[in-house]
Amino acid sequence: MATSRGLAARAWEYVESGKNLAGSACGLAGVGLALAGVAGAYWPVVVAGLYGAGALIAPPRRTPVPPFPGPAEQLDLVREDLGRLRGYVAEVELPPAAEGRLSELLDLYAALLDPGWVTEVLATEPEAVHALARAIRLDVPECVDTYNRTRWWTRLTPGGESPERHLERQLSVLAEEAERLTADLQDREVRRQQTHTAYLEERGRS
Repeated sequence: MATSRGLAARAWEYVESGKNLAGSACGLAGVGLALAGVAGAYWPVVVAGLYGAGALIAPPRRTPVPPFPGPAEQLDLVREDLGRLRGYVAEVELPPAAEGRLSELLDLYAALLDPGWVTEVLATEPEAVHALARAIRLDVPECVDTYNRTRWWTRLTPGGESPERHLERQLSVLAEEAERLTADLQDREVRRQQTHTAYLEERGRS
């Protein structure tokens, strides 16, 4: 029964398609030629051929692109993920130096994601949105989780570079990345201001 309904739906979809409409229009033209006596005894072949030609030249049915979330909607989701990340980090015991560095980093992420004109600027930079989402959803959780697990093993087998040192290095890299992202957004606004200044000066001269 489901197969029959599916076949019926596909058949009806073709009836309403541009290919069938174009083929039918050409087929009707063939019927007109047959009635005018132009097609002769082979009029069924002419009608079928014109229908087929019309169906072939008609553009294919356009499949609509699925509605993916835009940058602004993505930032809303990243903002929610940042809240979950803060909750996760609060439950993990971290060394004081790393805890302070991580707190500063999360505060910077929060400032970039604070609703308002800053996020409007950020939303125009897909690569920046991707980098911020990756840091919040993947990089920071991985830093904290690997530290937490490695610390346990280090207690069993002391020696080597400390997990705390690795965590601090990782957070330093992420902080530098976030600072570069912030600087790039600032440069964008600076260039916008400079462009407007140049425009006003040029307009004044003219």
